[in-house]
Amino acid sequence: MSQAVSPNPVPLRGKALLQKVKDLSDVPRREKAKLCGYYTVTKKSNQVRVNLAEFYDAVLDAKGTRIDPDSSKDGRGREPTYRVSVHQNGQIVIGATYTQSMGLEPGDEFEIKLGYKHIRLQQLDAENAQ
Repeated sequence: MSQAVSPNPVPLRGKALLQKVKDLSDVPRREKAKLCGYYTVTKKSNQVRVNLAEFYDAVLDAKGTRIDPDSSKDGRGREPTYRVSVHQNGQIVIGATYTQSMGLEPGDEFEIKLGYKHIRLQQLDAENAQ
């Protein structure tokens, strides 16, 4: 049931994807993913590569099932964690992911409060910072 492939496929999403998957119930999964537009064509050898993971994610999404709904991946392959370690120079770096999610701007100030085995950062508003 192989068809001609487009070099720029438009993958199906949502209800259209679910209907196509249902219509292709007797087709092998790789061919099903390909027929739903989840493939790429290599430039050098014109070889078709099926993107099964992307296809499965789209099917789950169309069914309203999110595997990782709170994912905050930044597109570079790393997910932020809420753990840090002290660097060789004694500094602890929080990281841009957290400061951005809190809406912090360069120059925002914090008061450091030391407790028994913990550190508390309390943001100072512009009036209390002076």
